[in-house]
Amino acid sequence: MIESTVEIRVIRRAGYALVTMTGTLDSWTYREVRDSVIKAALGQQDAVVVDVSALAVPAITAWAAFTSARWHVSVWPDIPVIMVSEDAVERARIRRSGVTRFVPLVANEAEAVAIIGAGGFRRRARRVLNTSPDSVDAARQFVRECLTAWSRQDVAPTASAVVTVLVENVLSHTRSHPTVTVEAVQDRVTVAVSDDDPRAAVRHESADNSAHTVSGLAVVAALTRAWGSIPTAGGKTVWALMGPENRL
Repeated sequence: MIESTVEIRVIRRAGYALVTMTGTLDSWTYREVRDSVIKAALGQQDAVVVDVSALAVPAITAWAAFTSARWHVSVWPDIPVIMVSEDAVERARIRRSGVTRFVPLVANEAEAVAIIGAGGFRRRARRVLNTSPDSVDAARQFVRECLTAWSRQDVAPTASAVVTVLVENVLSHTRSHPTVTVEAVQDRVTVAVSDDDPRAAVRHESADNSAHTVSGLAVVAALTRAWGSIPTAGGKTVWALMGPENRL
């Protein structure tokens, strides 16, 4: 049996990534298709537009790859994933799969851009730090500066505590340069720290010492609405989402 293939091309537009797919989406290429959408969503863009006009999908259930991709990024970075198909018959078939309950489907890129423009205004800033202990102070200052500039000082104390834990973890457990990303959209603020180590961030707690030793990620969990660890092409990103209820 000959394995199916898919060709995926990503173009960075102003504010969004355009992902064009050519080939076949089936059990052979399902993961590649899904992961390419997730990777594009983690690429510092405000939205992902996926053109599937040239994608053959023999089994209608395979369209679930896009639902799965959207689910993986639904909390963070929580950006829209929009599908484009120029063929009206194929759009009707995609809708029958149920994927459009989670991923909008339009006829062309211009319609996708209109959807993106109707969303909330997203602010984002990113800084790569060095591997010295001074990076912890630099990360806190960077977060405070961003949130002050965006009039979100209300969550600055919480965000500073969170970035302290995340950067300290990178410095303690990897040899990476921590990369700090701060985002604000509507009433939500996200702090994320990326590194070059593929091992997922997990809470380490000891039954013997739990009363005396608190995991840094346990502190993050207590201070935020949600947090997670997402694998990336070069390592991982650990993120934490804060809302008005997380003010200290």
